[in-house]
Amino acid sequence: MATLCENCPLRKQPLFVGMSESDVQTMQKFKVGELSVDPGTPLLIEGSNSPQLFTALRGMAIRYKTTADGRRQVVNFVFPGDFIGLQSGLMNEMSHSVEARSKMTLCVFNRSELFSFFKSHPERAFDITWLAAVEEHFLGEALTTVGQRTAKQSLAWALLRIFERGRMIGLVRNRAMDLPFRQQDIADALGLSLVHTNKTLGHLRESQLVNWSDGQLTINDTEKLAAVAGVETDLVPRRPLM
Repeated sequence: MATLCENCPLRKQPLFVGMSESDVQTMQKFKVGELSVDPGTPLLIEGSNSPQLFTALRGMAIRYKTTADGRRQVVNFVFPGDFIGLQSGLMNEMSHSVEARSKMTLCVFNRSELFSFFKSHPERAFDITWLAAVEEHFLGEALTTVGQRTAKQSLAWALLRIFERGRMIGLVRNRAMDLPFRQQDIADALGLSLVHTNKTLGHLRESQLVNWSDGQLTINDTEKLAAVAGVETDLVPRRPLM
């Protein structure tokens, strides 16, 4: 059975701003169902015009663009609580693809209802706008990382950001979290080769800061890893939940 919005497990997590009873009822009316997918399933395809929008309830995915010669640039990672497909909702087609990296459960919304939703619920529409602005901010941070940070700084930044996001949604236990992403995904996000990524990860492991193996990421000291990355540890602002 589909999860009722009033029973959504994500609402309890510290990442998300509290929702009023009215907001919960609004989202329940907007939600049309749930979808479960397996790892490797395409959720949205670049250039497509999807009839649906999603919120990731469980599981993780990657957002990526593909060049004409088949190379891939990962532009972001999808975590529980992320709103997926807004580009298709506003621009009629996706400029990137989204692919599940783990088994996922998705809350489903009809794209055709988005404009009516904006008109009827301006506060929730503002929340969607805020989420879009956060995505823009992240892309600026990621571009700075790719262009200006060393490989070690870049990998430290990426793993710290993933870990802090996981912590804020209750995925971290005893300094460790399950991580379904591949090293190639991280390499494609940072503009590094897989070999360079693996070697850099080895340096971080030798420093006893990070261990990533068998689908689990462990960070022993977030403060020291943040110092390597040249950033603050508080990287994840609280956000609305759609």
